[in-house]
Amino acid sequence: MAPAVAACSRWREPYRSHSIPNPRNLTGVTLATPGPAGLAVRLDTAESVVMTMHLETRAIHAPAAELNGSRPVSTPIYQTSVFAFDDAAACARALDDPGAGFAYSRYANPTTSALEAVAADLEGGAAALAVSSGMGAINAVLLGLLRPGDHVIAQRCLYGGTFAVFTALAARYGIDVSYVSGRDPAEVTAAASDRSRLLFLETIANPTIAVGDLPALIAAGHQAGLTCVVDNTFATPVLCRPIEHGADIVVHSATKYLGGHDDLTLGLVISAREQEHRPLWKHTVDLGVAADPFAAWLTLRGLKTLSLRMERHCASAAHLAERLAACPAVTRVHWPGLPDHPDHATARRLLDGFGGMVAFDLAGGRDAGLAFVSRLRLAALAASLGGAETLVLHPASTSHRQMDAASLRAAGIEEGSVRVSVGLEHPDDLWADFEQALAGL
Repeated sequence: MAPAVAACSRWREPYRSHSIPNPRNLTGVTLATPGPAGLAVRLDTAESVVMTMHLETRAIHAPAAELNGSRPVSTPIYQTSVFAFDDAAACARALDDPGAGFAYSRYANPTTSALEAVAADLEGGAAALAVSSGMGAINAVLLGLLRPGDHVIAQRCLYGGTFAVFTALAARYGIDVSYVSGRDPAEVTAAASDRSRLLFLETIANPTIAVGDLPALIAAGHQAGLTCVVDNTFATPVLCRPIEHGADIVVHSATKYLGGHDDLTLGLVISAREQEHRPLWKHTVDLGVAADPFAAWLTLRGLKTLSLRMERHCASAAHLAERLAACPAVTRVHWPGLPDHPDHATARRLLDGFGGMVAFDLAGGRDAGLAFVSRLRLAALAASLGGAETLVLHPASTSHRQMDAASLRAAGIEEGSVRVSVGLEHPDDLWADFEQALAGL
């Protein structure tokens, strides 16, 4: 177990320099905003200051309002739908430009703006959008970028909700989708045509835990003129930052690891450049998928402990994966920290840890998968992930129920596959629960 845990715990995030700009004023309240180099920290100075901070530090220090010479340590919750103005022109500017002020919370809100600043900084993007859910983020990007008759290339193993959206796009708008393995960039090149507009990938695939070669796949996508979108939910910016590997847009279900406590629903869209961000902001305003300020505040709270939680998730996943691999009832374990995982070398090169998600296949097929999840006493059967509690899922009957048997096989999902979101409990307690559930199979 020691080699896998050691590799999982190797945080490689370098220092990053940040230009701290002058804050802007809004009716007597000042809120620091992000500059192009990263997170802005409010200082009582007329000059910009450059600081270097690790990701763990930047996740904690969100922008905060200045009030009468002091500032709150925790970002306040601006639980309001609308903001009043004395100047009609200022109101109009705020409605046209998300950086000009706050007019209506569907357009911008101080709490959600603080979250967007932190999210963009952690992912290395130019700007971010907080929306109502992870699927809201995916739909905002796809509906904002694609037109009827366009063509999308996507990796074959995807979250079931994303697969359902692609199926609906084909039926409603004639947007065709070609699926590739996510391992070979030549497949992207071969699938591209003059109608191709977008490449959609997941850093760590849901639910097979496959790890594609993002730099090579994105390079092939750009060579074909595609906008490259990466769902980084499973990895989080602690383990991988796809924009560093060329991604144009990164999406998250912040409901999962970023929030980390199974108590919020929120999505994020991070753009590498302002030219992608601005039209997407306008589209999300029209689409009406704005994040709730309280959910944004909960996500900011979760980010403060993200690095600590990910280290424990990864270490406990190693503990569980190695014991599952030795169990006779298990035919295969999917966790990239295991040396025999087909993507182990790619994961070591691409990720700063092997992740807290584990999947495994049971010899007894669908019946064994359903029996196993029903026998667990500590881990809960639930359709989510990334929280403090260990959650399990039988994908073939739940998250990927939209896929028929042929589609499941093509995506590498077995009838007896079980997905595990490894929580923060003591790993020995987790294994004791898994061991008793496996014993009766």
